[in-house]
Amino acid sequence: MLVFSDQNLVFLAVPKTGTTAVEMALKHKADIILTKGRKHTPALRYRNKIAPFLHDTFAIAPDPIAVMRDPIEQIRSWFRYRSGPRQAGTPKGTGGCSFDDFVLGVIADKPPVFAGIGSQYNFLTSAKGEVLVKHLFAYERQPVFRGFLHEAFGEAIVFKQKNVSPPMDAPLSQAVEDQLRAARAPEFALYQRILDAGGHLQP
Repeated sequence: MLVFSDQNLVFLAVPKTGTTAVEMALKHKADIILTKGRKHTPALRYRNKIAPFLHDTFAIAPDPIAVMRDPIEQIRSWFRYRSGPRQAGTPKGTGGCSFDDFVLGVIADKPPVFAGIGSQYNFLTSAKGEVLVKHLFAYERQPVFRGFLHEAFGEAIVFKQKNVSPPMDAPLSQAVEDQLRAARAPEFALYQRILDAGGHLQP
């Protein structure tokens, strides 16, 4: 999480949406930086806990912004990460399972440890489905996000690839994709809303 008082913005870091690259590009401009276990603070916790603190302590109420990724690609990035050397031999390692098996684990009623990745939808919304950020961008529409940041900061913002999951084939069968889309219909619908808005949704 990055807080920018001059721009009146706070960047909420949705996992596996290029957040490390954003952090590296903008952290020198931030007034407050939350890292490690607090880097990926969800929007609801931000609204309930951190936003009141910022208001009471610094008299600021920054607008939350975030990036959302195509749900299949975000899960695929998790799969590649947990199939890589950092997670090998740990409970979060995939143990060589297929992407189909990983996705089925993700949407299971009780996901196994290696498939416990949460969801972008839950990160970004309240229990009632209210989107809790003011500006929500599509990861796959990078020029739109960079254009917003250019206007906000008055200069071009360049992202360099950081913390990229190792490349590997991760095909998804149509049958499992259908189950995923049914299980996470609200997440796919929210992502489609961003695309329909040109890559920048202002709920």
